[in-house]
Amino acid sequence: MPHGPRFQQLAADAKAHIREITAQQAAAEQQAGALLIDVRESDEFTKEHATGAIPMSRGTLELKIEEKAPDAATPIICYCGGGSRSALSAESLKRMGYTNVSSLAGGFKAWKDANLPTAT
Repeated sequence: MPHGPRFQQLAADAKAHIREITAQQAAAEQQAGALLIDVRESDEFTKEHATGAIPMSRGTLELKIEEKAPDAATPIICYCGGGSRSALSAESLKRMGYTNVSSLAGGFKAWKDANLPTAT
């Protein structure tokens, strides 16, 4: 689905304030203990997701994150379909005080393109 210009600007602004990482970096950081948070909607997660990812849609992220990451220094990687919703999510987590947050550049598409493990 194409994104409108206001959404694209919002996502670009968020990306200017957060750390974006590659799929390979995300996989390595996940193996080192980072939480990999899938911020897509539940139907997207159910269809296919990165192995080991925690489903937490963008609509509930701020409400539920402290259950999984009570320590604000917990390494967190957000991903979505293409990298925009996850950038907005990472920016929001930074505003909540999380200090080690990143967004997967290119989202789940980049994860799959890198031939990283997925699950259904």
